[in-house]
Amino acid sequence: MIRTIALFLLVVIIVVLTSAVSARLWSGKPEQIYEGIEVVINDDMTIAEFGKEYDLGKKSLKKIFGLTSPGDIKKQVANAGFSLQQLNKKVNQAKTIQAEHATKNWFKIPLKGALWISFLAAVFTLLRKGKITARTRKVIYIASIVIFGIILGADPSPMGTVKDAIVLYGAKGVIFPPRLIAFGIFLLMVIIANKFICSWGCQLGTLQDLIFRLNRNSADKKGLTGQIKVFFVISNSIRVLFFMALTLVAFIWSTDIVEHIDPFKIFKPEVLGVAGGIFIGTILIGSLFAYRPWCHFFCPFGLVGWLAEKISFFKIKVD
Repeated sequence: MIRTIALFLLVVIIVVLTSAVSARLWSGKPEQIYEGIEVVINDDMTIAEFGKEYDLGKKSLKKIFGLTSPGDIKKQVANAGFSLQQLNKKVNQAKTIQAEHATKNWFKIPLKGALWISFLAAVFTLLRKGKITARTRKVIYIASIVIFGIILGADPSPMGTVKDAIVLYGAKGVIFPPRLIAFGIFLLMVIIANKFICSWGCQLGTLQDLIFRLNRNSADKKGLTGQIKVFFVISNSIRVLFFMALTLVAFIWSTDIVEHIDPFKIFKPEVLGVAGGIFIGTILIGSLFAYRPWCHFFCPFGLVGWLAEKISFFKIKVD
């Protein structure tokens, strides 16, 4: 027990300290939903002037006003055929998408995606050849945590593609296309090889899994202290209820119930509050005794992936 606790504390401390340093290197604008503005127009204001006044790019203006030719930008806003309420909604949706773009690191995101694909292809090959042992499993988990968590940060993550999409649409009625593309890629991974991204690539999933195996013997056959297996019907029911709560609160109150307890923020610890620290600590301590508690009890992507894995090409088979 003392050895297990010591290893657990060592892993958590290393992850938090190194992630804090790495997050500073990737520093950028904080991710938050655009609050919105009230649009005011003058009778003779042109679309070009309107764009300059409200910091709207050409793409946003084209989408808002349905511009078809370069000369359309000189038309008056008052003649566009929108009520002020409609214009307010369109402008705030456009600025929400602009804000989402501005907070993303467009160097890190495709880099992380490419590394995920390469990493998972290598692990899949090892798994198919029967090369995964108790030792190599831990090595792979450590590599996944370091690359996709500590070095490349909390975002993007499989969970974020579902959770953030729900919250953004519920709060602003907006779909952020890059996030939809990322979700499609993750879902394709599930369809090809079950929840392979969750098993080997998700930075939080592999961290929980590594912690779980700290409390097991060298052959990875049984727990050193009591480890429990929660009935799937119980864990999945809780996950469904949590998903419903996330969705309802996002659509009714435009609020993200995960934001302050997001466990992926262990890889961005400077933004963690007291509630987040307590929740993440509970999840990680729970990982010693139950297999991946966040994944099985709360993760929105885990729930969606559970549905998609029904049609996976490659699945785990027990002899």
